[in-house]
Amino acid sequence: MIGVKRALLSCSDKTGLEAFAKSLAAAGVELIASGGTAELLKKQGLAVTSVEQFAGISEQLDGRVKTLHPKIHAGILARRDDPAHMKAVGEAGRIDLVAVNLYPFEATVQRQGVAPAEAVEQIDIGGVALLRAAAKNFAHVLVVSHPRQYVPVAEALRQGRGQAPEALASQLAVEAFALTSRYDTWIAGYLASAASGHGPVHGAALPERLTVSVQQRQPLRYGENPHQRGAWYAGASDAPWGLGTLEQLQGKELSYNNLLDMDAALRCLMDFETPACAIIKHNSQCGVACAASAEGAYAGAYACDPESAFGGIVGLNRPVTAALAEQLGATFLEVILAPAVEPSALAILAKKANLRVVTIAWPSSSPGGMEWRQLSGGWLIQDADWTLLPDAPPKAVTKRAPSDAERRDLLFAWTAAKHVKSNAIVLAAGQATVGIGQGQPSRVGAVRVAIEKAGAKAKGTVAASDGFFPFPDGLTLLAKAGVTAVIQPGGSIRDAEVIGAADQAGIAMWLTGVRHFKH
Repeated sequence: MIGVKRALLSCSDKTGLEAFAKSLAAAGVELIASGGTAELLKKQGLAVTSVEQFAGISEQLDGRVKTLHPKIHAGILARRDDPAHMKAVGEAGRIDLVAVNLYPFEATVQRQGVAPAEAVEQIDIGGVALLRAAAKNFAHVLVVSHPRQYVPVAEALRQGRGQAPEALASQLAVEAFALTSRYDTWIAGYLASAASGHGPVHGAALPERLTVSVQQRQPLRYGENPHQRGAWYAGASDAPWGLGTLEQLQGKELSYNNLLDMDAALRCLMDFETPACAIIKHNSQCGVACAASAEGAYAGAYACDPESAFGGIVGLNRPVTAALAEQLGATFLEVILAPAVEPSALAILAKKANLRVVTIAWPSSSPGGMEWRQLSGGWLIQDADWTLLPDAPPKAVTKRAPSDAERRDLLFAWTAAKHVKSNAIVLAAGQATVGIGQGQPSRVGAVRVAIEKAGAKAKGTVAASDGFFPFPDGLTLLAKAGVTAVIQPGGSIRDAEVIGAADQAGIAMWLTGVRHFKH
């Protein structure tokens, strides 16, 4: 057991601190505190020794230096079973419990438009040093690094009459080192991003070394298959947008595959400003549509491929209304994801107890950042693909330019194709997908799939291709199916042949100069 006679408290986040300090005092523990922590506890009537009094120093550099002192760290690091250590420190100098939480660097740098100087000021130095010292000496010291630990630590000391079990001290040390590791990772990542300016791939070089720190958000029943273990981890527990803000309103426990599909829907929807819907099944698009209302967007997306939509997940970038809930309830779905769900809509959806209904906070702008993908024995890292089109508008290269209606549908189809697995071909009309060919090893194969999915509805559509047409064959098939306009990156050595085939068929063509492969 570890006896606690003296505690040092230095907390940026004061949540729950008053109750914790009172429980320590009630157990006969002497309290030492720094700066604002000491002021708060004294106002609560607690007897507190300031860090300055304990160490015989004064705060320096506007508070930047207050706990970085040999007496404080000697009191934490002294081994209680080493007579020489205890003689050097003395009973009056030992510190048996350290409760510290760090400056909110992570939350600070996630705010939009935060200045670098403000971010740097939130890099905690003394707090990290205290946590690491106490965690190193966990055989003799309790290290409390988060307010959620206050209650179990206080209860352990109450039950042990001022003593805590070694197993608790060991677990607290693990959590403290995990916290400081995560903290340093955020700092290194922020400074590396600032140095590169979040530039494009052809700009500043990516960092030589990168680390990532995540924490478990939720255990899962299993991974992709029942024989695989799975858990959901979040890179930023307080991220202001996206799946990190997910709130489940009803339904069964979320699965590994649900989360993959919700991520695919979210990434697609973030590229649309008007009411939009994306239906995902097995991480593939079943339908995407925009309309004047969420109800219209869902109807358009569902009409693309009702057969595949069965058992899929529906993502929306507008709140779910009662009218939309009635539409959604007409087919079997696994998940509904939206920014909000009106109470009347939730009452309707509640009739399907297993249906997962989740809400998330929407980003105010493209979040940027980098994407990580694991390889066997390594990683691939790239800038996230948040660019839809280059600064220059698409270039008309055929004898016939697209009409206004075709232009609107071409831009919609291009946006949808960006989120379809390569090779990708999207047929669209009226701001809705009509046929989707995806994941095919040849582009002409993707064309065939898209045309087959669309059937008779292919006539009068426009088409988008995520990459260039290497041969005219795909363009010829689209013309025979009744496609009237095409948008594609261009860049093939046979562009002239493809453009010639479009001219011969009377098809209008736009070249974007940028591709959107998605593997």
